[in-house]
Amino acid sequence: MNSSQKKRLSLVAGGVVICGAAVALVMNAFEENLVFFFSPSQVAAHEAPEGRAFRIGGFVQEGSVVRQQDGVTVRFEVTDTAHSVPVTYKGSLPVLFKEGKGVVAQGKLMNGTFVADQVLAKHDENYMPPEAEKAVKEAHEKAHAKNAKKEL
Repeated sequence: MNSSQKKRLSLVAGGVVICGAAVALVMNAFEENLVFFFSPSQVAAHEAPEGRAFRIGGFVQEGSVVRQQDGVTVRFEVTDTAHSVPVTYKGSLPVLFKEGKGVVAQGKLMNGTFVADQVLAKHDENYMPPEAEKAVKEAHEKAHAKNAKKEL
């Protein structure tokens, strides 16, 4: 191999290494920003990742909202009617946040409590995120099937 072929080969090899590094960085950033949705039933079944960001959705459990003395921390429970998950959030809640209404929270599960860094309330009376609506429907169906078995 002469020197011009060696230079060309080293340039091609360098380009491949640089492209590979760029692809690896993009894939890593994509994976870190990918946020999955889980229902309270899935969290109770340990299907949600501990310590990794995800979204949880359902309804704010009636009577579960407790504001802490610091004035910014709120504790509440998200339910799909079959299971409930305690949520802690520090910050200002959306105006539409209310007990019994739909909610989606983003954060991490830590020691059985969902620590939210973002809370979203539904926009109107008829809207619920599709994932949350599906989770609630599945929970209702499971509860109905369970009650039907008990009656037999």
